[in-house]
Amino acid sequence: MKNYSSSPRLNNHSASHSTGHSAGRNSRNRFWLSALGLRFSLRDYGFCMATLLLFCLGSLFYQLNGGPPKVLLEIRQYLGESTFVDDHGPPTPRELPFPSQVIYNRVGKCGSRTVVLLLRILAEKHQFNLVSSDIHNKTRLTKHEQVDLMRNISTIPQPFLYTRHVHFLNFTRFRIEQPVYINIIRDPINRFLSNYFFRRFGDWRGEQNHLIRTPQMKDDERYLDINVCIMENYPECSNPRLFYIVPYFCGQHPQCREPGVWAVERAKQNVIENFLLVGILEELEDVLLLLERLLPHYFSDVLNIYKSPEFWKMGNLTGTVKKHMPTLEALQVLYQRMKYEYDFYNFIRDQFHLTKKKIGLKSTSQNSVHEPDFLRELALRTHEPLEEEEEEDEEEEDVGQEDANIWFVQP
Repeated sequence: MKNYSSSPRLNNHSASHSTGHSAGRNSRNRFWLSALGLRFSLRDYGFCMATLLLFCLGSLFYQLNGGPPKVLLEIRQYLGESTFVDDHGPPTPRELPFPSQVIYNRVGKCGSRTVVLLLRILAEKHQFNLVSSDIHNKTRLTKHEQVDLMRNISTIPQPFLYTRHVHFLNFTRFRIEQPVYINIIRDPINRFLSNYFFRRFGDWRGEQNHLIRTPQMKDDERYLDINVCIMENYPECSNPRLFYIVPYFCGQHPQCREPGVWAVERAKQNVIENFLLVGILEELEDVLLLLERLLPHYFSDVLNIYKSPEFWKMGNLTGTVKKHMPTLEALQVLYQRMKYEYDFYNFIRDQFHLTKKKIGLKSTSQNSVHEPDFLRELALRTHEPLEEEEEEDEEEEDVGQEDANIWFVQP
């Protein structure tokens, strides 16, 4: 029997038939794979378009309803409020108003108690940090005390407003960021008279307050006639005690406490470079209005609060008692002794009126030079503010010559 499988003809025929069958099958596979790929592409395309349509509808729904759908809020609440950026990224910086660091180095007997009471209300209303120092008898600091105070101030969470009876501090001298300053001053003679009688007799809050405040003051000093004090040149009524306002703006240099041109000019320079506003108590309502314009994030609505009956109930017993005017002769002597104080005061009045003019406020007084007649009207011109304690006399700190010379290197 022949083995047909070994026939060459048969083998060739079988190979040809097998090859043709494989080629056809491969062609059919390629066709079905192409058709299947096209079908998957159309499905993916439709899915993407449907997703995009849902996103657009969701976005429109979000905008029309003022927020995300309730279901999304519930899902987010279930998953938690935090996100990856919240957990791993840097915290979102808080947007702070400018300026966000303000110092009110309040001058004694110039209405600062009124302003501080207003600030307490405003701090709660506008959510800024108010730090009011209870130190009233340390206006002059050593270099180390200055550095400590400035560093402590700079660590207060911003925005903040810091208040204290302290002479001007130059932060930049110690490479610390300089805050913005504000202040209010008063006619120098009126300020002196207010302090003179307040230390002796206090105010209407209680007859014994002045005895608690100045327990070591003897009766002959307490009842010393103001005219005798001035005309007989008692220490309290002569320089350097009368040179009081200028050092608050001149600074901590020892020469700032010496009545003279150097201290006055340096005080003026500091006002121009570092103080946003220095107002005058004689025009307190305009001062508050300017503060509201310049620092709205601190003083917005301050004028309405100041004029409210509720606010004045807090201070209706703070007027100085037994206050009276000296004779014209005594006032003229006092005026001459305080010529540097008035030089600075007149400068501040002019600057204040110029600022008012720039924003369209009309000044109640246009004269920048005081005439002798104003001495007769001192008691009428200045609105008496809420009284506050003025710092007592402090011991002069020992400042070496070497340290004093350093001050001249950098103002």
